[in-house]
Amino acid sequence: MQNKYLLIYRQLAEKIQSGGFTAGEKLPSEHELAETYTTSRETIRKALNQLAQNGFIQKVQGKGSIVLEAGKYDFPVSGLVSFRELAGALGREQETHVEKLEKKPADAFLQGQLQAPEGAEIWEVHRIREIDGERIIFDKDFFKAMFVDQLTEEICRTSIYDYIEQDLGMMISFAKKEITVEEPTEEDRAYLDLEGYPMIVVVKNYVYFDDASLFQYTESRHRPDKFKFVDFARRTQY
Repeated sequence: MQNKYLLIYRQLAEKIQSGGFTAGEKLPSEHELAETYTTSRETIRKALNQLAQNGFIQKVQGKGSIVLEAGKYDFPVSGLVSFRELAGALGREQETHVEKLEKKPADAFLQGQLQAPEGAEIWEVHRIREIDGERIIFDKDFFKAMFVDQLTEEICRTSIYDYIEQDLGMMISFAKKEITVEEPTEEDRAYLDLEGYPMIVVVKNYVYFDDASLFQYTESRHRPDKFKFVDFARRTQY
């Protein structure tokens, strides 16, 4: 059974996204929400913290919880999360379509991206990510077969990271990322619901295990109106 605070979080998130609460509006107080949902203020506090973490509200001392503009999904730049984890945190309906799954020798380009020797085999996986019925992410993933020796369409539809960490017992640790804005390719136009947008946001990931072994190169291609790429920065004193 799902935790009550998650149910409340999702109901409030849906109300914000549907316009029931508008940007700049203050949510009811913790006390009022606890009465509305017949629960404790601690449960309400957990739901509000989840809303704040996912960019729906800003908690302001002395003013309460202020609703933020919710037309875009927050995509954490510094984090390393799977699509399923991201969609689950947002509380959105999601589906993954596997368009390509092939094991093949790495060409010169992928040898360079994955630091792989000539003749090394890689998995090439193309997946379309759908949120609330719209195809808005096109992921092109490349994995070294020496680390990930087997992939199936079912694994690719659910979570490759879950398979690597839980079934293979390897720890995914960190990634280097590059973010660019590019013109869509014919492939992008065929796979994504671009709605006439002339540019896409491309996030390139180089992903490593905890022993610093590079095992994955990814190009994640996003419709530009659907995402905010967010980060948290702290000023360092020199």
